[in-house]
Amino acid sequence: MNPQKKVDLKLIIVGALGVGKTSLLHQYVHKTFYEDYQTTLGASILSKIIILDDTTLKLQIWDTGGQERFRSVVSTFYKGSDGCILAFDVTDLESFEALDIWRGDVLAKIVPVEQSYPMVLLGNKIDLAERKVPQEVAQGWCKEKDIPYFEVSAKNDINVVQAFEMLASRALSRYRSILENHLTDSIKLSPDQSQSRCC
Repeated sequence: MNPQKKVDLKLIIVGALGVGKTSLLHQYVHKTFYEDYQTTLGASILSKIIILDDTTLKLQIWDTGGQERFRSVVSTFYKGSDGCILAFDVTDLESFEALDIWRGDVLAKIVPVEQSYPMVLLGNKIDLAERKVPQEVAQGWCKEKDIPYFEVSAKNDINVVQAFEMLASRALSRYRSILENHLTDSIKLSPDQSQSRCC
């Protein structure tokens, strides 16, 4: 693929209320951090164009609300996504303990499930002192599920770009694999039957 070829990828960012999903997204897309906190209701969408592996990617990143009462509505936004950032707050043990539920919700909406669905886990707010989730615990959770883990700070812009671009790279690989499989399935030719004799 070359930079003239543009690939659109839909990425989602999910996790419990207040873990910093919107802040992470704004840091990645706009290089800004806002101190004032506003709850995301439903979802908001930001886009960013990057070049990765000689391919221009238009990332459409869906920032989903983390409130429990909106979870069933928000989960409809997962459909058709190419990759997912799971986020938790390293100072909030409950946000980490809820990751299995968030991951399960996402995987339940993904088609086809037989393709490995790209995810990365972000432990946000490492700039704060009152840490409740040890790095080793988060790494162990990720190792069990074969998901890359990043310790990040949306406020101080630590590892944010690396995390998003790791997900974009994995989503691009999955996209190429699905495309290749689709093309291969479409082009299967039957054996040459012109050799059969008639009469």
